[in-house]
Amino acid sequence: MIRIALSLSLLAFAAHADWQIAETRKIWDSAPHNAFTDLTRHADAWWCVFREGSAHVPGTNGRIRVLRSVDLQTWESTALLAEEGIDLRDPKITPHPDGRLMLLAGGSIYPGDETVPNRQRTGAATRVFFSDDGKAWTKPQPVSLGEGEWLWRVTWHAGTGYGVAYNVTRPHEDFVATLWKTSDGVNYEKIAQLNPPCWPNETTIRFTLDGTLHALVRGEQPDKHAFFGTSKAPYSDWQWVDAGRAAQGPNFLTPPTGKFFYTGRDLENGAKTVVGEIRDGRCVPQATLPSGGDCSYPGIVWLRGELIITYYSSHEGKAAIYLARVRP
Repeated sequence: MIRIALSLSLLAFAAHADWQIAETRKIWDSAPHNAFTDLTRHADAWWCVFREGSAHVPGTNGRIRVLRSVDLQTWESTALLAEEGIDLRDPKITPHPDGRLMLLAGGSIYPGDETVPNRQRTGAATRVFFSDDGKAWTKPQPVSLGEGEWLWRVTWHAGTGYGVAYNVTRPHEDFVATLWKTSDGVNYEKIAQLNPPCWPNETTIRFTLDGTLHALVRGEQPDKHAFFGTSKAPYSDWQWVDAGRAAQGPNFLTPPTGKFFYTGRDLENGAKTVVGEIRDGRCVPQATLPSGGDCSYPGIVWLRGELIITYYSSHEGKAAIYLARVRP
């Protein structure tokens, strides 16, 4: 078992006067390229997942590292998940209603020698893993969405999981975002096609207490702005707002404060990982985390008035995993 506690990084980088970056800390950099994080709290511990590989895209096929911490300071590796011939990436971890941990990951096929850079993807399907303890995981199992459907994240609400997928076998201009639901994390039923006025891509969805569903969608064209959507049950009719700026690798929360806190890659004045609020559908950055270049894809958890955020960044050299505590 590997344990790591890396040194404290910058305490404050760039924050709005009302927001405080209480701490940032590098927590992992063992692979040549460490990226695409997610974070959850389960069984009195923190769980962080991310992809390890030789580069942003193969190179070597990606594997999924699972880290555990009880104090956000010292992290131990509990698992390294791999599938022969498959590049695993974009892992998302969440507690399943049955008490297990559930981990989603996109699985892509890049034929050829792994030592050859820039291999071309020929297929993709989302995988799911389950674990009782975060150490022993089930074998990867493709979910029922089908070939090419990239399920970005599942959010559980009243015992049902909801997620948005986009089909990566199409050109960007033909991407279609589709809302699905599941009871077991493996088998999914299509609810509706979402039609934000952009080329839709990575999408996180969250519920507010009244059962309203909200979506933050990464957009590719014409200006790379994200879009924020809202829908009432049965979630087939959506209203969309141009979020006003990019939010790549988007993630957001709807804590009991009534505010919407988001994080993702902002492109203004160069790529950076930002955290802020969604106000009337508009993304309003409030703090810039120490980051740059190849970065973002954050996990985010609300705990006792703080935003706990994992993300990756290459601003100190190679892409590494960082943790930040932000007080809005």
